[in-house]
Amino acid sequence: MSLYILAAAFSAVFMGTIGAIAVYADVSAETVTFYRLFIGALLMAVFLLATGQKNRIVTWPGFKVLITGGFLAGFVVFYVMAMGYTSMANAIMLLYLAPVTASIVAHFFMSERLSGARAALIVVALFGFAMMLEFNFNLSGRGEEVLGLFYALCAMVCYAAFILTNRLIHERVHVMTRSGYQMLAGALCMLPLMLQQGESMDASQWGWLIAAGVVPGFLAIMLAVVALRALPAATFGTLAYLEPITVVGLGWVLFGQNLSTLQLAGSALILVSGVAQALQAQRSVGGSNASVSAESGRDALSTS
Repeated sequence: MSLYILAAAFSAVFMGTIGAIAVYADVSAETVTFYRLFIGALLMAVFLLATGQKNRIVTWPGFKVLITGGFLAGFVVFYVMAMGYTSMANAIMLLYLAPVTASIVAHFFMSERLSGARAALIVVALFGFAMMLEFNFNLSGRGEEVLGLFYALCAMVCYAAFILTNRLIHERVHVMTRSGYQMLAGALCMLPLMLQQGESMDASQWGWLIAAGVVPGFLAIMLAVVALRALPAATFGTLAYLEPITVVGLGWVLFGQNLSTLQLAGSALILVSGVAQALQAQRSVGGSNASVSAESGRDALSTS
């Protein structure tokens, strides 16, 4: 069991590296997003072929999978764009309000009723984000910050849509097939936007783009798939919150993006709320349904 816990932990940490990799690559958000998704999809195909799972590739995933690929591309590119104007901590914490948003939408439109406890946790998460902004809601004169938060908000909306549409995908679509085709569809969405940039890149930039496809792309997904085979949903959901912790830590260590005590407390509230919601979700569903729900939810995390 400890090996599966390590796999889940490393998966979350690897996913949290995309922000730092994007900064070091020093190319447009469209270019980073395309290569992360395309290389990830390519390596997934190579892995499935090498392990004799060709049938996972030569199959029609369904339109819902392709649509979620578009949402995937949206939340990745907006997230990368947000970090150009606001701190990595602000971007990732606003992005991680997506599960909250998805829960509210599901409550009103998908008959997934919110309990009083989960509603309270949503309020806690929103209060935590207000603390991240240090209760300073007067954004006049903070043009770049406003733009960064707007892009982060767009990323959050796309991420929430990604989570919700993943719930509508039939169980027969294997998680590897789903992840691979979602990355491919997302890459194809980004291709024309990437080509419009007309960027020329040196060897170092190519190295970072390849790293984006390998580390937060393919490796993170594969480790997530391995971990999901053995870990309970609540355990896996809790470990997934190592991703925002990684992002905040890298922003502090590598780029000097220090957080105040109030902001650290707000980050902690958001993380605690997320972990508690994972535990609530585990209690509210049966064992087999919990595994399916965790796998669908992790698809969203594993490609962020």
